[in-house]
Amino acid sequence: MKFRTAAIAAGAALAVPAVAANAAELNMICSAEVAICEKLVGAFEASHSDISVNMVRLSSGEAYAKVRAEGRNPQTDLWWGGTGDPQLQAAAEGLTAEYKSEHLAELHDWAVEQAETSGYRTVGVYSGALGWGYNTDIFTKKGLKEPTCWSDLLDPALKGEIQIADPNSSGTAYTALATLVQLMGEDEAMDYLKKLGSNVAQYTKSGSAPVKAAARGEAGLGIVFMHDAIGQTVEGFPIKVVAPCEGTGYEVGSMSIIEGAQNPDEAKVFYDWALTTDAQNLMPEAGSYQVQSNKAAVASEHTPDFSKLKLIDYDFAKYGSAETRKALLARWDAEVGGRAAE
Repeated sequence: MKFRTAAIAAGAALAVPAVAANAAELNMICSAEVAICEKLVGAFEASHSDISVNMVRLSSGEAYAKVRAEGRNPQTDLWWGGTGDPQLQAAAEGLTAEYKSEHLAELHDWAVEQAETSGYRTVGVYSGALGWGYNTDIFTKKGLKEPTCWSDLLDPALKGEIQIADPNSSGTAYTALATLVQLMGEDEAMDYLKKLGSNVAQYTKSGSAPVKAAARGEAGLGIVFMHDAIGQTVEGFPIKVVAPCEGTGYEVGSMSIIEGAQNPDEAKVFYDWALTTDAQNLMPEAGSYQVQSNKAAVASEHTPDFSKLKLIDYDFAKYGSAETRKALLARWDAEVGGRAAE
């Protein structure tokens, strides 16, 4: 695996195993956590020795921007993981290719619906619910009340304690933005986010960064997907995971083949393999606490039980559309992000 990354900490050095000089190549963007990306690519190369994978890790928003910028001359063959909304937008813009895998019948309905919504230009590979994780040590030390609802995050006592990503670069944060709009209405959600901004210490680039900061004691609370917060808890950090009482949205992490890819056959091989039970059963081994899309895959014991969460009826078709996504991001920039920069 040749691994290039623009989004892991401080340019950490990575060992690059040797690959056959005559191997075919696959150029891949991975928008999940680095450990999951490495696990999948390493296993794929081990079972497909004739294909060498060149991988770059980018957040969902960054990945979409890269695919769009390369639209006339694609340098990427396949995009795996990250929230599905930007992949739906890429599909609507013709940036991704139609492909119906032989494994579609093995997938949960929500994964197949993602494919149908996109005209089979993307497909669901996992799902995860939105929430937050807070540092119990910090909250206890400062005498802060446990936040169990979205409304609790507006408590003035939380000023400077919250981190959330920028929805322009982060699919996690865009899911939060779209979730609040669906819960409250657009005007009310923007008003809420402006008020929340008074308590936000930093809008990060990466969606999982806020809860990692909370785990390190650099923030009190991070608004993230629940599985990212659970990952910090499993690693031993004093992070408590919360699903908001009013209801919450969720992602359908997706996978797409790029239209005009230089290596479409290799992309299809990875695409088909990534939907199998064997491939998806590797995810928990890498600390993935999402629900996998293959119905026969076995989730981690730490994965949240969706039946116990108050999930909204998230409208992926609408909030994954180019028109809606662009309009919401423009309004967030003008009313929330712009104020944060003042």
